[in-house]
Amino acid sequence: MTATDGGARGGAGNGGTGPGGDTVAAVVRQWRTVRPDLDTGPMEIIGRINRCAALLQQAEDAPLRRAGLSRAEFDLLGALRRTGHELTPGELARETFSSGAAVTKRLKQLSERGLVERRGDTRDRRVAHLRLTEAGRDLVDGILPEQLAYESAVLSGVDGARQGELAALLGGLLGQLEGRLDALRA
Repeated sequence: MTATDGGARGGAGNGGTGPGGDTVAAVVRQWRTVRPDLDTGPMEIIGRINRCAALLQQAEDAPLRRAGLSRAEFDLLGALRRTGHELTPGELARETFSSGAAVTKRLKQLSERGLVERRGDTRDRRVAHLRLTEAGRDLVDGILPEQLAYESAVLSGVDGARQGELAALLGGLLGQLEGRLDALRA
């Protein structure tokens, strides 16, 4: 395991945390022992972000699961609800950071459930416009308060001021990554 892979392993018999805190702290200490010449600072940040993401994905979203929705499906429905107007599949893909193929598959399932409806473009029959049905809008409006309460409970161990600081720091990092990550991969 590396600290950046988000793996679930930790120290034996201690609930997955190392003696100095979390699993990433234990991994970083191990790397510092075998490779003291390396700067493990980035591992401490990226490893913790990945570990948090892995734990949040494992916990899943209980309100969404009870409604028979995946997070990705809810994100599509939410995009249609929050923008307040019809979107094309391409626009939905951009709004939800999903591939076109994934959006197409999810839209088919949501349409079959009567949550989304499709309207052809009057000028270009290749273009589809998507909107929530009344049932879709009611579902989103019903689930969102429950989902936000669930997410608040997940974050309840961090006080409000620290949540604001964390949101600002993550927002700054995300803004930088969205602008630079493709260049770093090249």
